[in-house]
Amino acid sequence: MDQIKIGKFIAEERHKKGYTQKQLAEILKISNKTISKWECGNGFPEISLLLPLCQELDISVNELLSGERLSEIDYKKKAEENMVNFIQEKEENRKKMKLTTITGLIAIVSFITIIQIVSIYANAIALPSRILLTVIACSIFTAGLYVAMQGERTIGYYKCKNCGEYFVPSFPAYTMGMHIFSTRWLKCPSCEKSGWCKKVMSKDE
Repeated sequence: MDQIKIGKFIAEERHKKGYTQKQLAEILKISNKTISKWECGNGFPEISLLLPLCQELDISVNELLSGERLSEIDYKKKAEENMVNFIQEKEENRKKMKLTTITGLIAIVSFITIIQIVSIYANAIALPSRILLTVIACSIFTAGLYVAMQGERTIGYYKCKNCGEYFVPSFPAYTMGMHIFSTRWLKCPSCEKSGWCKKVMSKDE
């Protein structure tokens, strides 16, 4: 999906209806900052808001997802395309997450293996070589951990429990946030409330 195109479409249809961002936000019971982020292409309406938003703007969900008004001829085609896009996004993100997880595991295994070699053969390996191997092991572990964390942070989205907004947290926020399985304690950039945000692979979850 082209979020920038969708955002411009929302803004255009809102103007046609004569709503300000604040008025539309009050109708949908969300913050006007959320509307602004949608229209700037920095966010996307959560699933529960799609129908209410479309009803207020007198557009269909398929038109919203396409970012344009559709003729009857194009409607079915776009509906199928939007469905396929959601499925593709989810599958691609799952594949990326698997690769990220494998990278992290390889880094951990490599780190443990090198450290064990250094420990077991400490007497047979010269001190400079032991130091070098230890530095290499730590570097591999650090690089692998960083790749795994970046993948977990940027692949897919986190869904705010309070307002339902989908977002990608900053690296510091992600690093400092406590996590339990697929949820992490984060501050939503939309409603600015902190809570347990669920990790999802696409915006249809």
